[in-house]
Amino acid sequence: HETIWRESFPPSLFSDLSGKMFTFPQKTNTDYVSLTASIQDFSSITVCHRSFTDLKRDHILFSLSTPSNSNDFLIFWDDKNKELEPHIRDQTVEYGWPDYKPNMWHSICTTWDSSTGLVQLWFDGQPSIRKYISSGSNIRGRPIIILGQEQDSHGGGFDINQCFVGMMSDVHMWNYILSPCEIQSYVDIQNFTPGNVLNWKALNFQITGRVLIEDKLKTCY
Repeated sequence: HETIWRESFPPSLFSDLSGKMFTFPQKTNTDYVSLTASIQDFSSITVCHRSFTDLKRDHILFSLSTPSNSNDFLIFWDDKNKELEPHIRDQTVEYGWPDYKPNMWHSICTTWDSSTGLVQLWFDGQPSIRKYISSGSNIRGRPIIILGQEQDSHGGGFDINQCFVGMMSDVHMWNYILSPCEIQSYVDIQNFTPGNVLNWKALNFQITGRVLIEDKLKTCY
């Protein structure tokens, strides 16, 4: 069982994290992973990730800010209302999702297209309805992408009561809308086209604080 942790993990050059996960083991407003994106202008986006937590409070799942918008592309769990909330261009919609259960892996994919303004969630392979959120302008500017903390400013403004505690793996991001079949392949851990913006198999990241890289928990047969 391999564990890697340093107080400040040096920037990596495209590490292959296949079979690995980030472990966020404590409630803080200082521990996080920053991801470097290869693109700075998005007319459409798909983000997929897997997470595992026992939190019974609000928490962040994915946070992308730009200099003009701290919530340019954000995925948040509202525990009081049991809702997954995509925030895009500082606008938000809510999806009631009672199946977001603790202590198990969940695969969540989020898609958005600026031309239609429609957002859609795929939760463990089940699609939501499409909802209008924001259209007419791209997400543009130097993105700061954070796992583990929610940005209320560009690269900062972390709230300890919104931090993520648990494990996260298989983070991918594309600058286009994945087809339903591609999303299903991701959920089923089959062959799929890796993200061309963020690729878990070639990830440029930096760890700040107590976040560990560990072997992903596997089911024994």
